[in-house]
Amino acid sequence: MKFWDFHTHQGQSSESIFNWDLSGEIPEGSFSVGLHPWFLDQNWEESIKLVEKLAKQNQGVLAIGECGFDRIKGPKIGIQKKAFQAQASLASQLEIPLILHCVKGHDLLVEYLKNEKNPPPIIWHGWNLKPELANQLLLFPVYFSFGKHLLIENSNASQWLKDCPQNKIFLETDDSNLPIAQIYQAASLILGLSEQDLSDLVQKNWNSISSRKIK
Repeated sequence: MKFWDFHTHQGQSSESIFNWDLSGEIPEGSFSVGLHPWFLDQNWEESIKLVEKLAKQNQGVLAIGECGFDRIKGPKIGIQKKAFQAQASLASQLEIPLILHCVKGHDLLVEYLKNEKNPPPIIWHGWNLKPELANQLLLFPVYFSFGKHLLIENSNASQWLKDCPQNKIFLETDDSNLPIAQIYQAASLILGLSEQDLSDLVQKNWNSISSRKIK
């Protein structure tokens, strides 16, 4: 049984999308690459050229990101919006998902989605906001990746997973030290699905939104 980890900082495996931050050697397996809002600077436009070149040349790049909005940590919102737009355009061009980091920026995402005619599939990683906020995003190509918060009874993540359209579900470890199998176990109990059916579901979900398939 394959337990795909759709967003992780823990290291690489044959069934994970490792979040690479442009430092060190280029990963050999599947990974995402992008400009995190925490680390944007005035030279971000030069860095995005590296992201674009790598994403176009390396089929191991399965997603752009993580990138997005953060009102707690990061540069001015104007810079964050421009960098996000550039990366979203790249993801759309390549027909691959964008992994979203979003802290107190729900309104910024909605603004983008309402104004953009051709947004890429956007996977909001580490979802743990109120279900009402998730419902506002269902009209758009926004998907939800659930992680460690599923292990907390009655968390926002657990509540939303129960009602989330199943074609919009992904699972991840992010920066936790949890094994991805533990996340699948928690999700399978919440959804009332076997772990095998859940594994099949999330793989199907990915392949339905990405030009770069997983097996």
